[in-house]
This record gives sequence, C-alpha cells and structure tokens, in this order.
Amino acid sequence: MMELSHITAGYGGEPVLQDVSLSFPPGQVTVLAGPNGCGKSTLLRVAARLMEPAEGEIRLDGEDAGDLSPKEFARRVALLPQSRATPEIAAGALVLHGRFPYLGYPRRYSTQDRRAARRAMELAGVSGLERAPVSRLSGGQRQKVYLAMAIAQETPVLLLDEPTTFLDIGHQLELASLARTLAREGRAVVMVLHDLNLALTCAHRTAVLRNGRVAGLGTPEEIFQSGVLEEVFGVSVHQVRLGDGAVQYLFTRRNADG
Repeated sequence: MMELSHITAGYGGEPVLQDVSLSFPPGQVTVLAGPNGCGKSTLLRVAARLMEPAEGEIRLDGEDAGDLSPKEFARRVALLPQSRATPEIAAGALVLHGRFPYLGYPRRYSTQDRRAARRAMELAGVSGLERAPVSRLSGGQRQKVYLAMAIAQETPVLLLDEPTTFLDIGHQLELASLARTLAREGRAVVMVLHDLNLALTCAHRTAVLRNGRVAGLGTPEEIFQSGVLEEVFGVSVHQVRLGDGAVQYLFTRRNADG
C-alpha cells in the first residue's frame, strides 16, 4: 500500500499540488484524471521520489519512503514517465534495465532476471523485438518497450504517466486490460489518463484532480453519479450500458449546438 499524506509540491511560486492525500491499494487500478496542468504528473513524480514535496509524506506499507535506500525504493516502486530519451540500444537490453535494482556490481543478469524481462515483453506485446534498436521502433512500439521495462522491475507499485501515448485505440484497450491483469497479481497500478471513457472503464477507483487538489475520489460509478466530471471538465456525461453488460461513457460539451 502506498499512501500520500497532505502532499504540497511545486516548482517555485504557487504550489502545483496543495494538501493532496491519496492511497493506492494493492490489487487495484487507480486512475488520475483532470484537466491539463492540474498536477497529475507532478503527483506521480512526488510518489516516485523524483521530486521532494514541500509538505507531506509518502509511506509504503507503513514505512516512511524517505527512509528507504534508492535501490530498496526501486524494488518497490516503478515509474513509466511521460517523456524519455531514446537510447541507441536493443529493445531487449532496455527491458533488462528494469532489473537493475536487483543486481550487484558488476551487473550480471541471472536466469530469473531474463525470465522476468521475457514475461514483461510478452505482457506488453513486444515479444520478438528483443534485438530491434529502440531508436528504429515506431512510437507505439517504443512506448510498449518502456512499459515492459517498468513491468520487469516487478514492483508492488507501478506508476504509469500517460501510458497510452502513441498507442492506437486497439492497443489502448489492450493496455487497459493489462493494467487489470497486473492488479490481479496484487500490484497497485496507478495511471494518468486523459481519455475519460478509458479511465472510467478500466479503473477500480478514479481520482479527479482540479487546481492541484482532489475534487473527487471513488469508483467509476460513484464518480459518474457525483457530477464531479461535469463540474471539473464542463461537459455533460452520459452512461450507456451495452448488451454484454459493459458500460461506456459519452461526453458532450455543455450547450453545444446541435
């Protein structure tokens, strides 16, 4: 369990996050949603210890995350950041970088490390690209290779910042299904998503942020019923139940003509 308590953080001047408290339970997908600039990515950076909060604390299973060594923290929390460099390296070698927290010096990969990397590539849908240079992959393929690297880290907490970037609709749905699979394995999966329909259909819980604060938190049904999406995004939200029992959401701009 990761717990963020009363987090205030920013980059100088007015804080981007103001007194945010959230928990990310194991076995659940938590989606962070909200308008651009509301603090979603900043929240993940704080949770990943890439940014020191001005106030508040982060706890992992009751322990102060600040007391953990970088290697120990990396064995418990993995981050797929929003933007990354593109190294001149084979995809399989990059995925193995996710095993660094478990290696000594010099770095020698064990059978377990290679098995974890292979499984991660299978889950992310990039098996067969082990020898392909990352720089020559398409944007979608590259995104999935980086996702595989985060999965290979085999951490209880997985933070994904806009993981559907560069992915077409089919692969976005695959990723949503994968997030649920990883949660069933007992991981706490936290995702920043801009597609509200995808967010509401794949999340166990959704946290809606506005102006650096939590405006709403609950199950997708609770978030829909609360009206917080209409308030925060200025849209009308309609719930549609399909023949197979699945639920989809339609969004229209308020007072739109026609």
